[in-house]
Amino acid sequence: MTADPRAAADRRTFIPLDPSLAPPGTRAFRDAGGIPADRWHADQNGETLVPTHCCFCGVQCGMYLRVDHGGKVFGVEPRNHDINRMRLCPKGINAYQQVNHPDRLTAPLMRRSRDEEFREVSWEEALDFTVSEIKRIQQTYGNDAFGLLGGASLFSEKTYLVGKFARVALKSRHVDYNGRLCMVSAAGANKLAFGIDRAGNPFSDILLTDCLLIAGSNVGECFPVMTQYVWGARDRGATLIVVDPRETAIARTADIHVALKPGTDSAFFTSVLNVVIEEGLTDEKFLADHATGWEELKAKAAEYPPSRAAAICGIPAEQIVQVARAFARAPKAMAWHARGIEHHSQGVENCLSVINLCTATGHIGKPGAGYGTITGQGNGQGGREHGQKSDLLPGGRSIMNEEHRRQICEIWGIEESELPPAGTSMMEMVWQMQRREIRGLIGICNNPFVSLPNYRVVKEGYDTTEFHAQFDFFLSETAANAHVVFPVTTWAEDEGVMANAEARVVKHNKAQDPPPGVRTDTWVICELARRLGAGGKFDFPDSRSVFDELRIASAGTVNDYYGITYERLEETGGIAWPCPATDHPGTPRLFEDGKTYHPDGRIHLQVVEWHPPMDPYDDEHPMFLTTGRTVAHFLSGNQTRRLGALVERTPRPWAEIHPSHGFRNGEPVRVVTRRGSEVFPALVTEAIRPDTVFVPYHWPVPTAANALTIDALDPRSKIPEYKVCACRIEHAERIDEVPAPPVAPGHVAYPETQVSRTDPLPPTAPQGRGTSERS
Repeated sequence: MTADPRAAADRRTFIPLDPSLAPPGTRAFRDAGGIPADRWHADQNGETLVPTHCCFCGVQCGMYLRVDHGGKVFGVEPRNHDINRMRLCPKGINAYQQVNHPDRLTAPLMRRSRDEEFREVSWEEALDFTVSEIKRIQQTYGNDAFGLLGGASLFSEKTYLVGKFARVALKSRHVDYNGRLCMVSAAGANKLAFGIDRAGNPFSDILLTDCLLIAGSNVGECFPVMTQYVWGARDRGATLIVVDPRETAIARTADIHVALKPGTDSAFFTSVLNVVIEEGLTDEKFLADHATGWEELKAKAAEYPPSRAAAICGIPAEQIVQVARAFARAPKAMAWHARGIEHHSQGVENCLSVINLCTATGHIGKPGAGYGTITGQGNGQGGREHGQKSDLLPGGRSIMNEEHRRQICEIWGIEESELPPAGTSMMEMVWQMQRREIRGLIGICNNPFVSLPNYRVVKEGYDTTEFHAQFDFFLSETAANAHVVFPVTTWAEDEGVMANAEARVVKHNKAQDPPPGVRTDTWVICELARRLGAGGKFDFPDSRSVFDELRIASAGTVNDYYGITYERLEETGGIAWPCPATDHPGTPRLFEDGKTYHPDGRIHLQVVEWHPPMDPYDDEHPMFLTTGRTVAHFLSGNQTRRLGALVERTPRPWAEIHPSHGFRNGEPVRVVTRRGSEVFPALVTEAIRPDTVFVPYHWPVPTAANALTIDALDPRSKIPEYKVCACRIEHAERIDEVPAPPVAPGHVAYPETQVSRTDPLPPTAPQGRGTSERS
């Protein structure tokens, strides 16, 4: 690396720093001539920078992958994309390391029985066996005896293929995806209220707001780069309200932190609406012009005065009044939420209660005023738009709508009678596997052994299947239980699009060729379709050809991608749908004309009734367990638990508990629910409610938080109730060990990621007040 000649002159102007004032390491950096990265340039022969986006969360930060002269990814640089403006979080910085990781699968694995060991086989043998098992099961038990589960971290082109493959090649109604565990409550609420499933405002609108309400989202750890927008709003003087049982990093900086009891969100928001109404803070003109159902909602809100909600939520009644005044009186206010209010058996109602508040105060469809949902997975938004969800067809069409079915059948070239009806949700499919209604399964880009609740039920369901194949680039805990594992590409070895939390479609570019023996998901799906006799419907040589059909299949729908092309995405850096024509700029902000996507153009307000969680506390289980993510890991951890820097930062899960329980940091604490128990090191902090326990969920049994959670579902969205179940805590003798990630036969777990895995203590990084002690 050589320095820009201007840098020497700049260094001479640096003023020596007082070591008593400078952060650790700053003086050494400055004295050594350290300067901002943009003053340097690479001069390595043959090195190229490939512009793309991070593979992890729904922020979709722009980055450059560094590719050496041999065509291999070896590093990353932040990209000055307007989503992230040169910022990357710890996961983004380390994401490139998975591409050429020694744990990569490079040959198909196969066994004819789970009693056998895996062996590496040819693609021909693995494909032949898979197709023969699909045909055997379907000929014996019917087409619906075979199912398919996709994932919301796949490119949209691949999610389109998942839905089409299930219905056209498998001819099965049973297809769903792991976004069922993330965003479907928000999606259901958005469709009910607005007739469209996406955030109403871009991130940049946060910078314009006067009051920002964040509910159930640990932004600082789960969406770190999004924090820049929160800080930008704060710099302008915006009031920050955070609703979360834990005093997270973002809650610690809030003007108002509402530390409500888990499972009480809709009671809180309906009570806030009660105060808004009682104090005359509603926008009556906006309601009269743009909403339906207001009188019914007013009547229901009258049943939730602050005194009642305070008792339900375990917070002061005065805080409800304070939030109502701050939000309603602000000239411009916004509300964003995430899994904290969505992972409930009343998740749809929780989201609707936030929409009701925004609508009643007129904070909809304006710069700096609106409503948004923060997508968890990289393609959590796009992953549910084009057909891999059990009740949807491409373009967000309903599979129950006769006209929608006719339109898709015409595009796909099949008869309407050939298109199966709606299927069931991901968790319901597991129950059907238990009952032997589903006998075979293909899984793509998911790891239910870690991500689904109530592990005993999940393991029993998968063990009951007669055949199971899994696509992945690492051997996940779920894939390790399969009959066939297909080694497929990482995000850096293919191209495609994702839609981020703003519904901005961005393009990921291929940075290197896959290792020998590895195929793209697209190739595998199309090859299976060909061998099943549907090859003519799956003649897609690459992602671009799939995207061309996806654009046509979405044309004229609410989720219209027709005007989005790869070339336009490269030129613009991203386009928000709907975008009906190639000269259309996209739609970054919805409802600016006051109209929604319902036929009457109005917001359909919904009456919400709070009810207790499905797993209530009692004398035996007097506390609540809630789960969530950490900054270093992602979802089931199959990727991040293999990256040394991330494992070193957060090697294991912990139980976050209040000091009133008498534990010291690092002491073994057994968390017991009605589904079992596990022992974690205690992380003792005043930043959590005394009646609540928090455990992060990125690890497998015997340290899997989701093994303890309940498999109760929201009746409308079918999302599991991860965020609240009854528990108790006990002193224990020994902390449960974190298992190493599975690896292919003949491989040894990558030692770089194993060194700190056995650390018995909670993280050194403070999670909140009172957590700096490690003894």
